[in-house]
Amino acid sequence: MTIKLKPVTRDNWEEAIQMKVKEWQRDFVPSAAVSLAKVYIKPDGDAVEYIPFSIYDNDKMVGFIMHAYEPDTVNMYWINGFFIDQKYQGRGYGRAALAVMISWIKSKFPKCEEIRLTVHKDNQHARILYKNFGFSPTGEIWGEEELYYFLV
Repeated sequence: MTIKLKPVTRDNWEEAIQMKVKEWQRDFVPSAAVSLAKVYIKPDGDAVEYIPFSIYDNDKMVGFIMHAYEPDTVNMYWINGFFIDQKYQGRGYGRAALAVMISWIKSKFPKCEEIRLTVHKDNQHARILYKNFGFSPTGEIWGEEELYYFLV
């Protein structure tokens, strides 16, 4: 397995929006299309920048992940819309992609001291993945999601 993050561009966006999670996971994470819309709409405010990536194993697209951040902060570095396509789940891609994303954030943003994400309260697989990786719940609940953080 060789995991790479490649920006979503006009060359691969159509393939990205075709990826899906399993039916029972659909309430846990937005589709790639919804995440890509956020880049343009900026629902979290004009100060937030979004960088969407497709997750590849060599040349095969296996998932989607997006980074959102507020420049000149130490703790507003987010992982959003992260999922592995239903055809590729259970093969270690999620853990590998999470490691690559965290490494990318740390190298691109030396000021970053904390990475954040939210996880749906019923998404036990993601909760286990994030906790095993070193993320901790903050205790804050946003709707159906719990806020987690990772100290860099």
